[in-house]
Amino acid sequence: MIKLTENAINRLNHLIGDKPNDQASHLRVSVSGGGCSGFQYHFSLDNGIHPDDQIFKTEEATVVVDNASLSLIEGSVIDYVEDLSSASFVIKNPNVTSGCGCGNSFSI
Repeated sequence: MIKLTENAINRLNHLIGDKPNDQASHLRVSVSGGGCSGFQYHFSLDNGIHPDDQIFKTEEATVVVDNASLSLIEGSVIDYVEDLSSASFVIKNPNVTSGCGCGNSFSI
């Protein structure tokens, strides 16, 4: 299960609302090897669904995660955070044992 905060839902709907329907209908979250801690999160707006995707849908927004990535972020909450120096989607991942200072790289 992947959950979205209200901030994440609002930002996602704003971003998707700026795109034509054939370009973006959901947030795709994936994980790849790399970064200073071993794994990195990737976010993109997408409209495709692949056979190995899991779909997490609320009334307001949809998140799509491939099976390989899902095993690394199962149970996570996706938030959208803005402060004076940055604005970004942030994953609160209960599986993480350590991470880097920027929050985009982690290990399990």
